[in-house]
Amino acid sequence: MATTTYTLTSSDMGMSIPPNLPHAISVSLPKWQDNVDYEEGRPRVVDAMQTGYPRFFVHRTIQKLATMCEQRFGRPDERAMLFPSAKIASECARFMASQSAAPEALAVRTTHFVLYPSEQDASSAAEPTELHIVLFPSAAWPLAKQFWQHTGLGVSSRMAERCVQLWSEGAGGSSPTTDAPHDSNAANGNAGLIGKRRSARSRYGRKPSIGTPLSPVSPIESVSPPRAPAFPPPTQEEDLSTDHAAYIEERYGRNLPLSQAVLAKQALRRRIAGTLAHESEEMEVHGRGVEGVTEEDVYLMSTGMTAIWYAHQLALAAREPAKSICFGFPYTDTLKILEKWGPGCHFYGHGLDSSIDELEERLQTGEKILALFCEFPSNPLLRSPNLPRLRKLADQYDFLIVVDETIGNFVNVEVLPYTDVLVSSLTKVFSGETNVMGGSLVLNPKGRHHAALKATMASLYEDTYWPEDAIFMERNSRTFVPRVYQINENAEALCDMLRAKIGSSSVKEVYYPKYTTRENYDVCRIPAQNGRPEGGFGGLFSVVFTSVTASKAFFDALPCEKGPSLGTSFTLACPYTVIAHYLELDWAAGWGVDVSLVRVSVGMEDKESLLHGFAQAMEAADKAVANESS
Repeated sequence: MATTTYTLTSSDMGMSIPPNLPHAISVSLPKWQDNVDYEEGRPRVVDAMQTGYPRFFVHRTIQKLATMCEQRFGRPDERAMLFPSAKIASECARFMASQSAAPEALAVRTTHFVLYPSEQDASSAAEPTELHIVLFPSAAWPLAKQFWQHTGLGVSSRMAERCVQLWSEGAGGSSPTTDAPHDSNAANGNAGLIGKRRSARSRYGRKPSIGTPLSPVSPIESVSPPRAPAFPPPTQEEDLSTDHAAYIEERYGRNLPLSQAVLAKQALRRRIAGTLAHESEEMEVHGRGVEGVTEEDVYLMSTGMTAIWYAHQLALAAREPAKSICFGFPYTDTLKILEKWGPGCHFYGHGLDSSIDELEERLQTGEKILALFCEFPSNPLLRSPNLPRLRKLADQYDFLIVVDETIGNFVNVEVLPYTDVLVSSLTKVFSGETNVMGGSLVLNPKGRHHAALKATMASLYEDTYWPEDAIFMERNSRTFVPRVYQINENAEALCDMLRAKIGSSSVKEVYYPKYTTRENYDVCRIPAQNGRPEGGFGGLFSVVFTSVTASKAFFDALPCEKGPSLGTSFTLACPYTVIAHYLELDWAAGWGVDVSLVRVSVGMEDKESLLHGFAQAMEAADKAVANESS
């Protein structure tokens, strides 16, 4: 596998990170004001963005496919949201209906169609692709976008790319123009909507009932017959050759062929269960501290938030519904999921041992709790909860514990023994690149509720992880372990340097597991064994300054990439509070998340270059403060 050397660099505003990456998940916002203007919807930033984080920015290929669906199936003033399964589309419709504040019922409709490759298509991807569409009044777009953002369940950009390809290949005057085509002889072998010989109902008809819904909801309006197609012209900027796109995507290593997607998923599940895959596929499964965990307890998801959403749905389905606990200040969408689905939650935002005292008082009143959700450590304050104490309470008062270990990661910490359900965003350091999304959910085989959770998951879970995304995730994660060790070393050096400046510079605080709730982190830190070093403190830290002026100067002067996401092989920074809580800054500050906070995800660049670059940024911050006070 090729070796990549990472250097400190910063891309132009609005460009993907790295530049020219067709399925990039991060976008460059290199100045503090760029982030503010993005949050305020300023055209100078929004219009310049080539891409964005997929749960917040709908990829342009998905936008194109949605427009095609609106023109083909929609009514005037309707918009479309696209999903990979009927169950997910129905859940989106139910969510929109339940969240609508309008006095009248929201007119949400669902439909689907199958795109068939031509009989001449000999590629490994020559399988039918089923697309599910939620149609709704354009005014309800914010509700649909909430579902897309909170759950991460929408179609991936690679799936959309495949759909556009198939649809466009079959669109050359051969698509039916009647409202309800019934002539199966119209099939002519071309790729696209009419593809192989199928009945009109199987191509265009309503989807039958999918059985018991995930949550109670008022009836959803069924779809009307599709109208004649009206295809938008292809945009020039999307006209990348297949060879060029493949070169850009695969520059760091060789992918498995797409026909091996099932094996790639198996390799991922085994890798997550505690192993590294070998080319011979002779994989030994280790328990990571819990005897008996295997790939059968690992479920792949399309995003990390999907894993959290599934964990909550699993708890609601397997146990008597009740409020959950959100323990510690979490990534924003985790709290939204717990608030908007089911009975709601209690929020213990500080996540300290004193918060456990408060929780115990609540439990002693007899109130039933469904599950406790926490991060280890938390994002962006890097606090680690006292998992042994929480586990003891969970056993005593019979509730589940769900832990998101994305920040700590599999190599550094071992938290599975304290959990019932373990969730992770594979998008982050497990992948290390910014070209694919993914998530995982792991059941603790030694957990007291394992049997019930496993049985419920059998009926609840559906694998909608797009095969090509799994291929890229498998490729990226082959170097997961050595990357983590190098990132640990770089991050610790930077944090030691910055923390040493507290009291003599504009640095006010550095949040990092080495200094933040260290005793709780060390309980779960993996010891050195079998020739491997002990687990480190991870690659994420946050630095808070004495003023926003200092934060802006520091951020603007950083000689690294700046945009959303974390865990990348290159250093990536963002003004976290601004981009995650811009409309609730006072609320965030009340939980200790200061507006001046800058979050840094450290990469694999040369350590001395990192130290030099961050020292320069510190000088800029101190100079800005001095100028402001003079």
